[in-house]
Amino acid sequence: MAKKRSRKGLIITLVVVALLIAGTVVIILRSGDEGPVLVSVEPTATRTITQTVSAIGKLQPEHMVKISSEASGEIIYLGAKDGDMVKEGQLLVRIRPDILESQLAQTRAATDGARMEITIAKAELDRSEADLKRVTELYKKEFASKEEFDRAKASYESAAGRYAQSRSEYQRSQGALQQTQASASRTMIYAPMSGTVTYLGVETGEKVVGVAQMQGTEMMRIANLDTMNAWVDVDENDVALIGIGDTARVRVDGLPNTTLRGVVYEISHSATVSAAGTQEEVVNFQVRIRLVDRDARMRPGMSCNVDIETETKSDVLSVPIQSVTVRQDANGGKTEEDPQVQQKKPSSMEAKRPESIVWVYSGATVTSRAVKTGISDQGYIEILSGLKPGEQVVSSPYQAISKLLTNGAPVRVEDPSARKERFRQLRQQQ
Repeated sequence: MAKKRSRKGLIITLVVVALLIAGTVVIILRSGDEGPVLVSVEPTATRTITQTVSAIGKLQPEHMVKISSEASGEIIYLGAKDGDMVKEGQLLVRIRPDILESQLAQTRAATDGARMEITIAKAELDRSEADLKRVTELYKKEFASKEEFDRAKASYESAAGRYAQSRSEYQRSQGALQQTQASASRTMIYAPMSGTVTYLGVETGEKVVGVAQMQGTEMMRIANLDTMNAWVDVDENDVALIGIGDTARVRVDGLPNTTLRGVVYEISHSATVSAAGTQEEVVNFQVRIRLVDRDARMRPGMSCNVDIETETKSDVLSVPIQSVTVRQDANGGKTEEDPQVQQKKPSSMEAKRPESIVWVYSGATVTSRAVKTGISDQGYIEILSGLKPGEQVVSSPYQAISKLLTNGAPVRVEDPSARKERFRQLRQQQ
């Protein structure tokens, strides 16, 4: 029985403590139903606002070449390692040429045989031509029959056909020989450009497949690291804001405390869709940024974060970005059945786009003010209409701006630093 009473007492104690905590939070946020709401205010002022679009991506070199072999075989020489600097024309890879050399010998023999066939066919053609001339003269003098004349003519035409065929066969064999010679020469692979070996996928003794047969083996990559670019994916809602020539600030994960300047030089017109057909479908467009600043520590494939400056306006009226909110109940607590609300009720198209408002501080109360906004940066948003310079607007807390405040509500201004200290002490007491 004693255990049941102690358990019941513990439950009651926990409930009381929870109610006390909830009441404390409500008091802090609203200072009670009858008391003023604690808020912080900030005057409207003119500032320079730069609108940015943020994206993530990777670093890529301006020029990069993938090296593959056109001939298949075993690597017997490898003239570069990962990270080496190479010059244009430098020997990079040599593939064992024994198979191609045997093929070359076969095609040369076939070419020589075709040449000999031409000589034989030419001799036969000359003999047939001489016989035809002789029989033709005898036939004209009626010393040879029509049958002998036809036989000589057919023999000549047959010899002419064999001669033409042998010439065609010789040309075909010459083409095969040239192809084999070209393949044999490609067992020696030279650097097509000067740069740095950024990828090496083979070792001496490995066998590779030539691109002449199928996709082929990628052996290495050579890149010019003098000019680096950032390839980033931009959301479809933001890509329309970006233009060629926009300035970008690039932060590379591998280079802490370093911000590099860049310029947008290419915007893709083809979308990249991930998780297509699902609720997580994302549509991005690739934007390429050429880095103006050079850092020797940059490597292809490094992750980076980019802020692209799409538009800058100077001396524009602005307020803290958290001061602007969208409230459906900004009519001071009146319901939609109220006649005043019915008169102000927007059309169906306007209802889909609620007005943006700010809470203007005057004396000890606040009133909502509809505003029209423009561009924004990380801290402030441009006010196109609805406010005048110097007016005080509520800047925090967010709970009050988005839910608690109503037209004519009493407020008490509190310094943000004092609020932080008060919450810190409250957390320590808990």
